Amino acid sequence: MNDTTTQERVTTAGGTSSEAKLAFRLSGERGVANHGWLRSQHTFSFADYYAPAWMGFRNLRVINDDRVDPGKGFPTHPHRDMEILSYVLEGALAHKDSMGTGSEIKPGDVQRMSAGTGVRHSEYNASKTEPVHFLQIWIEPAARGIKPGYEQKNFAPADKQGKLALVASKDGRAGSVTVHADIALHAGVFATGERVVFEVTAGRHAWLHVAQGSVKVGGKRLEAGDAAYTADDRGGALIIEGDGSGEVLVFDLP
Repeated sequence: MNDTTTQERVTTAGGTSSEAKLAFRLSGERGVANHGWLRSQHTFSFADYYAPAWMGFRNLRVINDDRVDPGKGFPTHPHRDMEILSYVLEGALAHKDSMGTGSEIKPGDVQRMSAGTGVRHSEYNASKTEPVHFLQIWIEPAARGIKPGYEQKNFAPADKQGKLALVASKDGRAGSVTVHADIALHAGVFATGERVVFEVTAGRHAWLHVAQGSVKVGGKRLEAGDAAYTADDRGGALIIEGDGSGEVLVFDLP
């Protein structure tokens, strides 16, 4: 679905600029919540986890790494003025909302829900026997009070293997889902020997989240739940290398 030839600032070898200056947020530093049926790790402040230094990064507000037991989930609850992305790593997540939308989200799918003026939804593990592991991502919208909306697309493994596929963007280009915010989200899966360089434009920022497995970023080995982010606004090359097998999300942010 995703034409990687249209992606800006992504190359497979070398770099056209000096390396970006990076800082790191490691998995073990995240907030932890254990509700029995739900085990969650919070990259940023969320619910009972309050960390004043980690209220978000640019317009990226939430990355929750959730594992939900079979048959369990989040009953119907409201959201407002937030762009919400769901990215399933294992299992299947059943979604229903007040817009009349119902679907299952599986690995390879990216779902976007624009809460806008207000929406109610529920999320449940679609299986009675297997757990579901997914990332829920919140992004602050460019404008408040928009009409609620929903979109879901699938990205084949070949779209992401050894490269970065554009899966969400503010204009829905290259087959990505449309997010009502200044953001471009790329997803990639890297085996040993695979390498890509993402060019961060001066004045913009990048956040890389390791969804599963491990990779090297700027020469540093990162494992599932770890993150690397640009430490200033000078931009530069973000170098991602396979280290075994790892899946990453790369956020291009204002």
